[in-house]
Amino acid sequence: MDQSAKIFVAGHKGMVGSAILRHLHDAGFTNIVTRTSRELDLCDQNLVNSFFEAEKPAYVFLAAGRVGGINANNSYRAEFIYQNLAIQINVIHAAYLNHVTKLLSLGSSCIYPKMADQPLKEEYLLTGALEKTNEPYAVAKIAGLKMCDAYRSQYGCNFISTMPTNLYGPNDNYDLNNSHVLPALLKKIHRAMVENHENIEIWGTGTPKREFLHVDDLANACFFLMENYDDSGFVNIGTGMDISIKDLALMIKDIVGFQGELKFNTEKPDGTPQKLLDVTKLHNMGWTHSIGLREGIETVYNEIEGELQHSI
Repeated sequence: MDQSAKIFVAGHKGMVGSAILRHLHDAGFTNIVTRTSRELDLCDQNLVNSFFEAEKPAYVFLAAGRVGGINANNSYRAEFIYQNLAIQINVIHAAYLNHVTKLLSLGSSCIYPKMADQPLKEEYLLTGALEKTNEPYAVAKIAGLKMCDAYRSQYGCNFISTMPTNLYGPNDNYDLNNSHVLPALLKKIHRAMVENHENIEIWGTGTPKREFLHVDDLANACFFLMENYDDSGFVNIGTGMDISIKDLALMIKDIVGFQGELKFNTEKPDGTPQKLLDVTKLHNMGWTHSIGLREGIETVYNEIEGELQHSI
């Protein structure tokens, strides 16, 4: 990408979009266009078409979408499938109509079958049933990557798709009703420490394993793929390593300094038993992550400790 080329980062206020924006700025890109959701409703086809016609971006990072953890995905099933489908349909089609040079669309590792073999290879897509709690979101994300491939096949569009693993980092969501597991644990354990609780409740058995990637590593990988990958199919983005929810909670407990006990509520859902991405495809291109999990969590906690304090 030429540093003067116009780049649209959709969803720049979110955790992923803001990380991509930071990376582009650090890399010297100056012609970046953004819109907040109030300025541009990406679910409105006419508004999206008008925006693309006026701005004519050469490159698009599609990081906008409705996201959340198990509770949010299961509680707002209609919103999750409608909003994510609408955003993808509108942005991808407008990119085609306005001759965007290249588009990168971000999905989620929840697109894989619930009981797929581990680690999850890209070819495992659509080989089994999805996890029920996030099925609407997963279906929307699958549609997005298939749409990119369809536009490449029929129109020759250079639209690529990525599937990141579980993310954490700056601008994460710490609302306990809608957040993902790592920020939720960070907030709950911090609060328990501040309020001198003897124990805290954690959903599920603690046995499911999850892989976590710092969002700055994700932004670096997206930039790498935008410059180096021009093919159909999608690319997993992750570390290739996972950790049990129990061990993650113990790590956060140690980082925060909480002395109490962790109590696992086995009546609450665990979700998918394991979601470890096979990142061979990405590693073979020459990219690997650089931020270790404990290092990343310590950095995030130091950055948001005061914010968490005010939210209690």
